[in-house]
Amino acid sequence: MNRFSHPSRARERFLEALLQSAIEYAIIAVDLDGLVTTWNEGARRILGWDETEIIGRPVAAIFTEEDREAGVPQQEMTAALAQGHGDDERWHVRKDSSLFWASGQMMALRSDDGELEGFLKILRDCTEQRENEERQRVLMHELSHRIKNTLAVVQAITNQSFRSASSIEEAEQAISARINAYANAHDILLQKNWRSAAMETIVEATAINLAVEPNRVRASGPSVNLTPQAALAFSLVLHELVTNATKYGALSVDTGFVEIEWSVRRNAGDDRFTLLWEERGGPVVETPIKKGFGSRLVKSSLAAFGDVFLDYAATGFTIRLDASLEKLQAQSYSGSNHGEG
Repeated sequence: MNRFSHPSRARERFLEALLQSAIEYAIIAVDLDGLVTTWNEGARRILGWDETEIIGRPVAAIFTEEDREAGVPQQEMTAALAQGHGDDERWHVRKDSSLFWASGQMMALRSDDGELEGFLKILRDCTEQRENEERQRVLMHELSHRIKNTLAVVQAITNQSFRSASSIEEAEQAISARINAYANAHDILLQKNWRSAAMETIVEATAINLAVEPNRVRASGPSVNLTPQAALAFSLVLHELVTNATKYGALSVDTGFVEIEWSVRRNAGDDRFTLLWEERGGPVVETPIKKGFGSRLVKSSLAAFGDVFLDYAATGFTIRLDASLEKLQAQSYSGSNHGEG
């Protein structure tokens, strides 16, 4: 008799060591009344209760109140008896009342002669995995939304460029230039993880991309971070304005230049953003008889954020936007000034 007791105790110690070493899993045994009888180290780490605190308490304590009221612990036991296991993919409760997402199973525990003695519940904390999957789902949804918006803009640019162009070559050049401006704005936004783009960065990038000589586009204003939507709109608008000024306006002659000024005006409950584009030193301006796609794009894009005023004064074309800062701004406004660019 004694010669068999030593291997039996060794086996028990081996199983106990195995149970306690599985620290990534909460392994919990419960009796037929649903009271905890075994609580491993993994359960302590994941759920927070020490073994002395939880032994003898209902295993329902680790379920949410909603699941307890719905009878989920009993349903898992019933499934374990009927199907061999009760699958578990749900929120659970830690000792400190915080929630975590767990994946696991409940299985029936039987004696050597097949008599039901209780249940074994095994859980693994999958909160991080679930959060990653949720972030991935949100990102995919956002990516799909951006792609649809981008395709819509590209389609509008293509259709309208062909309608307003006098030749296929002119249309191709206009389409290429506008899509390039749109792509550059995307690059700027990607540098900030698609959260925002600074107004001064959009202005500087437009001047550089269109190879405007230094000091011919003079920009000044406080640091204002634009939402992605506003940044993309302003990039297209400034591209059209600079392109038009280069072809017909102040930038078409050596003496001309453009001033771009923006400011923020504090009003209780409705801070205002003002953008002013002024062309100076160029040829005499005449009010156009027919407005092309470029001018329509400028006005419609800016009108989405506020009131737009165009002035075809003989001394130089001027456009002014008066907008709600809230519609434009991605983050907090900073009062530092930026010099000419």
